[in-house]
Amino acid sequence: MDAPAGEPQEESIGDLLGRLVEDGRAYAEAEIALVKAIAAHRAVRARRAAILLAAGILLIFLAALALMFGAVLGLAALLGPMGAGLAIAVTLGVGGFVLVRAGAAGVRGLGRDDEEKAAIERAGTP
Repeated sequence: MDAPAGEPQEESIGDLLGRLVEDGRAYAEAEIALVKAIAAHRAVRARRAAILLAAGILLIFLAALALMFGAVLGLAALLGPMGAGLAIAVTLGVGGFVLVRAGAAGVRGLGRDDEEKAAIERAGTP
């Protein structure tokens, strides 16, 4: 568009293709830069969220630990220190075992079940 008005600009096909390639490359580089900027922004947000989650989980763990310590001290007057410790340990152990079993069953359930296998066969993919 550098040609004066009234004179059609004559460009060779090679020049047009070269300009098209350069424009495509510039567009692709701009898209890549945009994706990188979005990824960097999301990484910062994810890092902040992970730190907050870790701090929250730590505080909840410490609160549960304080509660269990209080329960042991409270039961120590009735059962003695060793009996109270064993009572709380057994209770927590049974609860943990039940949760681990439920979690393991859930993980096993992530495999293909019969309904999913039938749907995949109908779709014709392995």
